[in-house]
Amino acid sequence: MTHAEAEAALEDALLQQHLDRDREDLGDDERGPAEVGEWERIAQLLATTGGVYDPGADALVQDELDADRRAEEAKQQRLQKQQFAARADELAALARADRLDRTVASRP
Repeated sequence: MTHAEAEAALEDALLQQHLDRDREDLGDDERGPAEVGEWERIAQLLATTGGVYDPGADALVQDELDADRRAEEAKQQRLQKQQFAARADELAALARADRLDRTVASRP
């Protein structure tokens, strides 16, 4: 995306925000201001660099992607711990009911 394209997208976002300002169903919608803010940031970034926008080189985008990855990894770890705990509870209940196969030595 070039600086001119970013400026055009910013103008579109500003126009849409202006058109949506009287809609009651969008009164609490934060998407419009957030979109305008992001287009302003990208347009300013391209104005200073003079290049073409590349999300792979945008530090803010990369930081957000890293945060998303870390959050997903943490979620997966929590899920795995819950699954291990549920399986341990299930095995303990089977052991108390003397329903486990005793061919393998068990540990407390």
